[in-house]
This record gives sequence, C-alpha cells and structure tokens, in this order.
Amino acid sequence: MLEKTTLELTKVPISQWASSDQPREKLIRIGAEHLSDTELVAILIGSGSGQYNAVELARQILISVNQNLEELGALEYQDLIQIPGIGNAKAIALLSAIELGRRRSGYSAPHRFKINGSQHIYKLMQPKLLDKKMEVFWVVYLNRAHLVIKTQQISQGGVSGTLVDPKLVFKHALNQLASAIVLVHNHPSGQLNPSEADIRLTNKLVGAGKLLEIPVIDHLIFTNSGYFSFADEGLI
Repeated sequence: MLEKTTLELTKVPISQWASSDQPREKLIRIGAEHLSDTELVAILIGSGSGQYNAVELARQILISVNQNLEELGALEYQDLIQIPGIGNAKAIALLSAIELGRRRSGYSAPHRFKINGSQHIYKLMQPKLLDKKMEVFWVVYLNRAHLVIKTQQISQGGVSGTLVDPKLVFKHALNQLASAIVLVHNHPSGQLNPSEADIRLTNKLVGAGKLLEIPVIDHLIFTNSGYFSFADEGLI
C-alpha cells in the first residue's frame, strides 16, 4: 500500500510532487524492488486520465483485480480496456510487461533442457501454459539422454477438457526420433487432481508407448500455483 502522503497527492499531477515521491525518481534512487505494486503499474501506464494521475489510475487497476497480481496477469486486452481510463496504449504497455514476466520465468530453460524430474518439466512449460484460460495438451519429446528435442501442442479445448489423438502424439515422436515423451496439460480451474478421463488417457498413451518402445515417463497436470505428477504419485 502506498504511504498516506503519496495517496493524498493522487489527484495532483505527478510532475508537481516532490521528486522523492515520484515513482520514476524513486525507482532510480532506491531500486524497483522497493516500489509498491501501484507505483510499478503507474510507471508502466505512464500517465493518468481525466481527473486522476497515473498512481491513482494504477490503484484502480489493482483494485479491479483485488490487488492480486496473478489475476492481473490473466487479464486480456478486452478486459483491460474496460477499466475506466485505460485505452489502447496503456493496455498494450501492461500486456507487454506481463508477457515479458512470463518469458523471464522460463528464460533459463534452453531448447536442449535436460529433464531430471517433474519440477524441470513444470519450469520448462511455464511460459507456454501460465494463465491459459482454455485447456491445452502438450507433449515434450526427449532423446535417450532425456534432453528436450521439441515441445509440441497437440490440442486445445474448452475450459474443462480437450480431445487428444494418440496417433498424433506418436506421429510427432516418430518424426523426431524421440526415445521418450512427457505429457503435459493444464487445468484452468486450478484443480490439481487428475480426472477419470485424465487417468484413462494416460493409461492409453502409456500402453501405446510400450508397443512403440517410446515410453511415457510422466504426465503433468499444470496449474498456475503448482502441478500434479503421475510419475511422482506412482501412477506411471
């Protein structure tokens, strides 16, 4: 929360504030990590609108998502421009910053990332699955040393399910000469536990992998707050 003295200034143009209170000057002077969420959003949107300056407008944005940065990260362009005072340029600036944050979370996972456990799979797939509102199904194709050859989206469905064709899963595996695969799909609801359909599909793909000698070594259910690993739970 901003200090009271700063909040009292929110209807005054920021250029008229003392330099010690101006978000951009504070960032330069003490570092971005010491600014509030409101101040950081104010810097991103750059200017206010109507009777409010950028800090007050930033407060309204955060209030609209219950001060929850995860909810802010899930907003899309059409959501942002519904907020009074947020037009095209401000919405684009916010979406760009949110996307850079997602990409930063997965930046250390190069193409030849080595899979040594479920936590590595989760980290690898974060940039692709974070904040997704629809259920999507991906496969990670690995070589004999469990280095990532390729990640491939197989299907996209609705908020509660997606259809997966096993022939397509293993067609890509054969094309890539993969030695093993990892299945990954998200639950937009945040529910970590697998459904009966998830279990049936996993067993079906595990069986097909045994026949083709391309083992399924794990199936991860991805959510923004964590994951469920079939391998860790002894289900593969």
